[in-house]
Amino acid sequence: MSDTSAGLLQAGALIAALALCYRPLGGYMARALSSEHDLRVERVVYRLVGVDRKADQRWTVYAVSLLGFSLASVVLLYVLQRVQSGLPLSVGLAGVDPALAFNTAASFATNTNWQDYSGEATMGHLTQMAGLAVQNFVSAAVGIAVAVALLRGFTRSSTDRVGNFWVDLTRSVVRILLPLSIVAAVALILMGVVQNLSSGTDVTTLVGGHQTIPGGPAASQEAIKELGTNGGGFYNANSAHPFESPNPLSNFFENFLLLLIPVAFTRTFGILVGDKRQGYAVLAAMGVIWASLVVAVTALEVNLDGSALQAAGAAMEGKETRFGEWASAMFAVSTTGTSTGAVDSFHSSFSGVGGGLLIFNMGLGEVAPGGVGSGLYGILMLAILAVFVAGLMVGRTPEYLGKKITSREMKLVSLNVLTMPVVVLVGTAIAMSFTSTRASMLSGGTPHGLSEVLYAFTSATNNNGSAFAGLSANTTFYNVALGLCMLIGRFVPIVLVLALAGSLARQQSVPRTGGTLATHTPLFVGLLVGVTVIVAGLTFFPVLSLGPLAEGL
Repeated sequence: MSDTSAGLLQAGALIAALALCYRPLGGYMARALSSEHDLRVERVVYRLVGVDRKADQRWTVYAVSLLGFSLASVVLLYVLQRVQSGLPLSVGLAGVDPALAFNTAASFATNTNWQDYSGEATMGHLTQMAGLAVQNFVSAAVGIAVAVALLRGFTRSSTDRVGNFWVDLTRSVVRILLPLSIVAAVALILMGVVQNLSSGTDVTTLVGGHQTIPGGPAASQEAIKELGTNGGGFYNANSAHPFESPNPLSNFFENFLLLLIPVAFTRTFGILVGDKRQGYAVLAAMGVIWASLVVAVTALEVNLDGSALQAAGAAMEGKETRFGEWASAMFAVSTTGTSTGAVDSFHSSFSGVGGGLLIFNMGLGEVAPGGVGSGLYGILMLAILAVFVAGLMVGRTPEYLGKKITSREMKLVSLNVLTMPVVVLVGTAIAMSFTSTRASMLSGGTPHGLSEVLYAFTSATNNNGSAFAGLSANTTFYNVALGLCMLIGRFVPIVLVLALAGSLARQQSVPRTGGTLATHTPLFVGLLVGVTVIVAGLTFFPVLSLGPLAEGL
């Protein structure tokens, strides 16, 4: 079978698998998140935390609860890393450096999972399981909770309540993330992914030397890493490591896992707002962007000029031969479009324009299909912006899902859309202004060097976590700067989304009329795609032209 046929077959199989799970999983998540009944384990959690599950919170209380929980997560994970040498299952590893511990704590508590360290040489098994893996669950659940709160803003009328953060968080973990991750972990173990508590196995190499092969609970962390669109690798090479993804089947399965919940959540959205067509429209917009980028990046990587590249069949430098070019390109687009830091190839090795498209994909706000929960509330911000643009064209007050979009809502949406690019561009500019930070680039002052720094700040601020490679980011400056970008890029938009939810919930629902813009049609899907691409294009095109586009040309 040719590479082209194999690549098309993989893409088709991935879409088919997602389509097969779309209705049952989307419907299940809608029931789980809107149920009036609590499971016994959930009632135990509420008693331990001291939460009244029937208390409906204002958006301000919801936001304070979320921020307080996330701050506690950062502090506890920081302390765990610092004292890990004295804890069980440390496998002989020392405590983590303060700046790196702050960066890692901010990273995992914000669902970023950016790693300035080699996992197998820095984090003990207890830190991996009780610290990083736990945050993989709860940080993903925070994203789901915010999305659900926003949907309540659309469906409720004349109230200042948007739900209970603690109930949304608990249900997201207990009913959605935990069951799916158990099934996924078992499947990964069957595919050959490592799962043990070994401190390492000493082996004799072919040349007579000695080497310690590290073990660990990789499969269990790999499952939630992908399902929660987290991305933190148990090993330094992430999903390119044979212990995390040993074969093409496991690579395909991990690509499926990282897309699964964001895709199915669009059906949850349609069910919860009472119009499944709205979910189909949002999914269609996400799908158009994802498919377009997969085609573009794959074509750029497969059809590069050069005798060496043509002899190899594609640009294989930095890519795993057991996966191939097509699967690597599709995985790269999926991971940069879903707030997932998992990588099965080194993005710095992609062509200049191909790597630029991966940066651009994150610059869209990671809405194709986006992270768990965050992808949905991110694209709904852009949907409101699209409705506003359409309203300006016809001179009519814009409406979306039965709520009027007034100046207050547009201010919140505008601030939400602008937060990420401002942080990315300011952070990149500061980093490029210092000689010491420029010296940490593998590519120096070249366009590729700018791409490395731009990718790092785009990845951190969008809570993606993947790296371009080539940038020595484990320095005090980058650990602190990128950690701050993660926190700002995560929580400022979340507060704005919750404020929008509160504003919408206070409104009365308005009936549809003949002049109401239909937001479930192909016309609106095209408008939403156009607004998404144009907003990112106008924002990032100048810096992309100085980095990846200049390199590609």
